[in-house]
Amino acid sequence: MESAFTFCDELGPEKILHLYHPDETGLKAILVVDNVAMGPSIGGTRMAPDVSLEECFRLARAMTLKNAAAGLPHGGGKSVIFADPHLPLRDKENLVRGFARAIADVKDYIPGPDMGTDETCMAWMRDSIHRAVGLPREIGGIPLDEIGATGHGLVASLEAATDFSTLQLHGARIAVQGFGSVGKHAARLLAKKGAILVAASDSVGSIMNPDGIDVAALIRHKESGEPVTTFPDGKRGDGDAIIDVECEIWIPAARPDVIHADNVDRLQAKVIVQGANIPCTLEAEQILHNRGVLVLPDFIANAGGVICAAVEYHGGTESQALAIITEKIRDNTRQVLTSMRDNDCLPRTAAIAMARDRVQAAMRFRRHY
Repeated sequence: MESAFTFCDELGPEKILHLYHPDETGLKAILVVDNVAMGPSIGGTRMAPDVSLEECFRLARAMTLKNAAAGLPHGGGKSVIFADPHLPLRDKENLVRGFARAIADVKDYIPGPDMGTDETCMAWMRDSIHRAVGLPREIGGIPLDEIGATGHGLVASLEAATDFSTLQLHGARIAVQGFGSVGKHAARLLAKKGAILVAASDSVGSIMNPDGIDVAALIRHKESGEPVTTFPDGKRGDGDAIIDVECEIWIPAARPDVIHADNVDRLQAKVIVQGANIPCTLEAEQILHNRGVLVLPDFIANAGGVICAAVEYHGGTESQALAIITEKIRDNTRQVLTSMRDNDCLPRTAAIAMARDRVQAAMRFRRHY
């Protein structure tokens, strides 16, 4: 097991909790509250069988930077429940409620939906401990997965990037790794702007058609419970085949570290907009940058979900959330890419510097005793 001290620096983490409840729920979980200088942390609760402490911390740090870059009055945190997200509904509810009870006293962490959890899970959380974001519409929430909040942010980031590259959204070929709540909405919104979906993948495999895939039909197919590989219009392949697709825009919207030094040379895109958190290793991003591929960093481009969650938490509306997402992510993308150009650095380097400056400025106002 990794030592918590491995990850310590001047920003955090504030606390790391390992939760084990060998009762009827069988709960095993990790919570990382990274930094709360800007306010109580917001970060998703992931349900997966195989997330490490290191990954949980990296995701929490990404949330610290994401919330700071977005100018939100919130710090960063992340949690993971070690379980199969496809558990029977009653078992999943018991596990989520058990986790909620276990973090009831950690009031500087506000959970939200993430991979393996959704608005229903957040409703169970709020019912148990009276705090959660990403709630169902029926109980006053702004269902960020339903409206595609993160997808809206990805499109806003790409629109801003057109001023710094030869990218044009109309006619651009797009490939989406992870055609789920983030990827499908990004594809839908980009298709409205004239982009062409040529490939998509999920946990089962991939579907490819260089002539274009009907995005609305593929979304209906997925929402019926079918994998992309059973969609009738295209060539089927394994999940890894999505990396080799020739396109202008490649959207990783699945797991961390899917692009690394061993496979980065296979990518054939002009722009990568990171829908998932930490989908590329730093080494891979450097290689892509050296090749002239523009990489829009995760905590800048995919902040739509947490911006929406913060608007919900503070009593805002859906229309306000979408407007704020567009404004903040466009402005931040422009600021990052301007710094990249002026300082001849990676987009991520520019983004981290901007976000860390904001966190450190907030930390100066905190009491240290």
